[in-house]
Amino acid sequence: MPVELIVGNNQQRTEIPEAWLTALEKGGALAAKEIRSSHLATDDAPILEHDCVEVALVDDETSARVHEQFMGIEGETDVITFHHGEIVIGVEVAFRQAAENGEPPLRELFRYIVHGLLHLAGHEDEEPADRQRMEAAQEPLVAKLWPVVGEGI
Repeated sequence: MPVELIVGNNQQRTEIPEAWLTALEKGGALAAKEIRSSHLATDDAPILEHDCVEVALVDDETSARVHEQFMGIEGETDVITFHHGEIVIGVEVAFRQAAENGEPPLRELFRYIVHGLLHLAGHEDEEPADRQRMEAAQEPLVAKLWPVVGEGI
């Protein structure tokens, strides 16, 4: 059963074109399919329970509030993933990180979606070895699917 992604722009500070939301939904669905078939970290990964994953694009203020409330950590962050099938992405963080790395902002947002989906597949990134395993799955997926996400944008 395919996973549908619904990407909502829940912030006003950074302009996000409608075409980007559509591209992220399409690329995210493809990433979810690949992750389900090839990148599960556990047999009971939450991604297996969901036919729909919601992605909320938020500003720094909202990101910091969610980060503090649910993780007990102060300050904005890039991605927070909830096992019930929601991924919260800090848009302003993504744009800053993209500029720092010389990446298109859309690609960075897509990277964060893949990252969140990998968390739903049971991957963790607290410890250096876990982070390395997660990035070894994440970056090839981003590279492989980016042409689909970025086409026509």
